[in-house]
Amino acid sequence: MPFSAARCLVLLFLLTVVDAGQLLTKIKERVRHLQLQRAKQHLLTRAASGRQPLQHVKEGRIHQKLDHFNRQDARTFPQRFFVNEAYWQSPDGPVFLFIGGEGPIYEFDVLAGHHVDMAEQHGALLLVLEHRFYGDSINPDGLKTENLEDLSSQQALSDLAVFHQYISQSFNLSHRNTWISFGGSYSGALSAWFRGKFPHLVYGAVASSAPVKAKLDFSAYSNTVGLSLMNGAVGGSEKCLAGVREAFAVVEAALIGGNVSQVAVDFGCCQIPKELDDKIELMQSLADIFMGAVQYNEEGVLMSVKEICGVMTNGSEAHETEMEAYNRLVKLAQIYRSTSEEPCLDISHEKAVKDLMDTSLHSGRRVERQWTYQTCTEFGFYQTCEDATCPFSGMVTLQVHTKVCPMLFGISQHSLPGRIAFTNTYYGGDNPSTHRVLYVNGGIDPWKELSVVQGRTEDGEEAESIFIEDTAHCADMTSERVTDRRSLRKAKQEIEKHVASWLKTAAQEKTA
Repeated sequence: MPFSAARCLVLLFLLTVVDAGQLLTKIKERVRHLQLQRAKQHLLTRAASGRQPLQHVKEGRIHQKLDHFNRQDARTFPQRFFVNEAYWQSPDGPVFLFIGGEGPIYEFDVLAGHHVDMAEQHGALLLVLEHRFYGDSINPDGLKTENLEDLSSQQALSDLAVFHQYISQSFNLSHRNTWISFGGSYSGALSAWFRGKFPHLVYGAVASSAPVKAKLDFSAYSNTVGLSLMNGAVGGSEKCLAGVREAFAVVEAALIGGNVSQVAVDFGCCQIPKELDDKIELMQSLADIFMGAVQYNEEGVLMSVKEICGVMTNGSEAHETEMEAYNRLVKLAQIYRSTSEEPCLDISHEKAVKDLMDTSLHSGRRVERQWTYQTCTEFGFYQTCEDATCPFSGMVTLQVHTKVCPMLFGISQHSLPGRIAFTNTYYGGDNPSTHRVLYVNGGIDPWKELSVVQGRTEDGEEAESIFIEDTAHCADMTSERVTDRRSLRKAKQEIEKHVASWLKTAAQEKTA
C-alpha cells in the first residue's frame, strides 16, 4: 500500500459550501483556525489518558482516472486520502468514510469529530478522501480552464467508487464490512448522492447541512439570514432586523448619491469605491459580516447573532434616526476589522477577479476558482438580494454573480438554468429517491432551504431527517462540547441511534 506515516495535525474539514464574498471567505478561514485549536486540545487530552490515535493515521495516494466516463482517456491525477486504524476491529469491523468537499483534507478528518467518536464506539476503520481538483489532489495544470471540464460531482462520486474498491482490496475487506459515509455541506450532499448512486457500496449515509437541491438564484439564503437576525431563541429581534435594513439603505443611498469618499473613510475601505463593481463589493462585504454571524453562530468566531444584534440595537429607543443605524453598522465593521486584524476592508472587484483568473497552484490550498467553476456548471447557489425580503443591498443581483461564468470560463449565462436543471434531474433535488440517508439540518442555517428537512422521498417512504431548531451550519459534526445547546446534544444522540441501527440491521442481514 502506498502509505506514508502522517506527520502532524494541521487543519480541519470545510464547513461551508459557496461563500458569497471575499469577507465571508476570510471568516471561514478563522473558523478553521479555531477548530484546529480545539482539535489539538482534544488530541492532547486523549494523549494524556494514554490514547494516541495520531500514531495510527497514514496518508496515501491513489491514481484516479481524470475522466471515468471516457474509456479511451488514460490520463490520471493523484488523489490523496488518510486512514485511521486506531479503533478498527479487524477484520469485520465497519468502515466510516468521511467525504472531502470543496477544499483540502487533513489528518483531523480522521482524528476528531462526531463521526470519529462513533467510529471508536463501533470499532470502525476511518477514511477520508480528498475531492478531485482541491488540496493536493490536482495535476500542475489542473486549474486551466480547458482542464476544469474534468471537475464535477459526478466524477467525484466515481472517484469514491474506485476508492471503495481500492481500500477493499488493500485491507482485504468483504461484504461483512459495512460502509457508512459522512459529510457536511457540499460533502454532505456527496454523502447522500453516493448512497443514492452506489447503494451496493455504502449501506447508509449521514448528510449534514447538505444542499442537495441546486438553485441558480438562491435568494432564500439572505432571507433566512434575515429571519435568523430576528429569532429570539438565538438572541435576535425584530428591532435588530429593522436596524440592519435601515443601515444598508443609508449606505446604498450614500453610494448612489456620490458620497463615496466619506463612506470609504467610515467603513475603513482599502479603496474608494468609485466604480459600480467596487460599490457592490462593499455592500457584499458588509452583508458577509451578518451572513458569517448567522452561518457560524456560537462558534466563537466574529460575533454571535446575539452579540451582533446587541451592536445594531444597543438598548436605544425604539425609534432612531437613519444615521444612528448607519453608525451602528460602521461600528460593526470596525469590530470586524479589529478582531480579524485587518487594517482595511478590501473592496477591489478587479483584484477579486484577478485572483479567480490565477491558474497557478502556488499555495496548494486554493478553492475559489474551482468552486466558482462548479457553481457555474452544476449548482448555482448564488446568494442574491433582489427579493424584497432581503435585508441587505439590492445591488447584489443574479446578473452580478453570474457574469463571472463567461468572464472566467467562457460559460454562457443563458446556459446556467439548463445546467442547474440537469443537476436536480440527475440527483433528485430535495425530493430524492434514497433510503438510509439521514439528513441533519440546523434551524438558523440558510443552507437548510436546499436540503431535505422533512417529508417523504420519491418512493413514498418517510425521509430520515433531524431538524435542530436553534443551531447553525454543520453544528452536529463536532465532538460533544460543554457549550452545546440541549437541542444539539439530543440531535447527536439521534444520529448515533440511526448509525447504530443501520449497523445492527446490516449485521442481521449478513447472518440471515
